[in-house]
Amino acid sequence: MKADIRQALKERILVLDGAMGTMIQQYKFTEEDYRGEQFKNYHLSVKGNNDMLSITQPEAIKEIHRKYFEAGADIAETNTFSGTTIAMADYEMEQYVYQLNYESAKIAREVADEFTAKEPHKPRFVAGSMGPTNRTASMSPDVNDPGYRAVTFDDLRIAYKQQAEALLDGGVDLLLVETVFDTLNAKAALFAIEEVKEERKIDVPVMLSGTITDASGRTLSGQTAEAFLISVSHIPLLSVGLNCALGANQLIPHLEAIAHNTEFGVSAHPNAGLPNAFGEYDETPAQMATHIKEYLDKKLVNIIGGCCGTTPAHIKSIAELAAQYKPRPI
Repeated sequence: MKADIRQALKERILVLDGAMGTMIQQYKFTEEDYRGEQFKNYHLSVKGNNDMLSITQPEAIKEIHRKYFEAGADIAETNTFSGTTIAMADYEMEQYVYQLNYESAKIAREVADEFTAKEPHKPRFVAGSMGPTNRTASMSPDVNDPGYRAVTFDDLRIAYKQQAEALLDGGVDLLLVETVFDTLNAKAALFAIEEVKEERKIDVPVMLSGTITDASGRTLSGQTAEAFLISVSHIPLLSVGLNCALGANQLIPHLEAIAHNTEFGVSAHPNAGLPNAFGEYDETPAQMATHIKEYLDKKLVNIIGGCCGTTPAHIKSIAELAAQYKPRPI
C-alpha cells in the first residue's frame, strides 16, 4: 500500500529537498559529461542543460537525491525544471522530452523507495517538478508590440500535458508546478494536469508555488501573493506557496498573505538569501534556519524546503527544526 502524502501532511511538516542546480554545479561537468554516450555527436553545445543529466549522468542525480533524503527531506523533486518542449527548444531537444522526464521520475522513485524501505515510519515522496518555461503568456517580449505573444495558452497546455504524462509514467507521487512568474502559464499547467487526471481517472496531488520577483511583493505578471492565490484557488490543490527569487526572511509577509487566506496546505522553499555580486548565495544553514523558525513559530507552513543556493546541509538544519513543530492546521 503506497503511502498517501495527504495523510502525512496532517501528521507533520513535510520537508522538500534543496537546489538541484546548486548540487550539479559541484560536479563541474564538462561538455563531454553532459553529452554522455547517447548525445556524443550532438550538433549543438548542451553544457548547462541540467535536465538531460538524468539520461547521461543518472548516478550523479541519484546521489543528489540520496544526499537530500539523508539530510531529512520527505519529498524529492525530479530533475525536470526545464523539461518541456518549449524550454528544450533552446537545445533543439524537444523529441527527448518524454525520455528525460520519465528517466528523472524513475531515478527519484528508486531512491525514494530505497529510503522508505529503510524507514517505513517516514515514507519518502517524489514530486514531478514542472518549471515555468522560458516564455510568458501574459506579456509581450517585444517592447514595440505590446499585443504580441511568444507563446499561446494552448502551446503551454500541450507542452505541460506531455511533461505531466511522462512524470506520472515514471512513478511520481505528486506534481509540483513551481517558480510561477506568470499565472497564465501556471493555469495552462493546471489545466493540462486536470486533463490528464480525467483521462487516466486518477487523483494526483498538485503543489503550486509562485515566485515574488522583487521588493514590490508581486509576481512578474503583476499579482500580489493574495491575488495569485485567488486566481488559482478554483483548482483542488494539495498546497500553494512561494519559492525562489527571495531569501527566507523577505518571504515572510507574502507567506502570511497566503497562509491566512487559504484552506490548502502552504509550502515555501526560499533561496539561501539573496545572491551576492557573483550570483552566489552566502546564507549559511544556521542563518537560514533562524528565518525559517519564524515561519514555524507563526504556523505559516505545511511543507518547507530550499531553492537556489541550498544544499543538504541547509535541508538538514531545516528538517531538524521542522521536526520540533506541529504543522499549520489545514
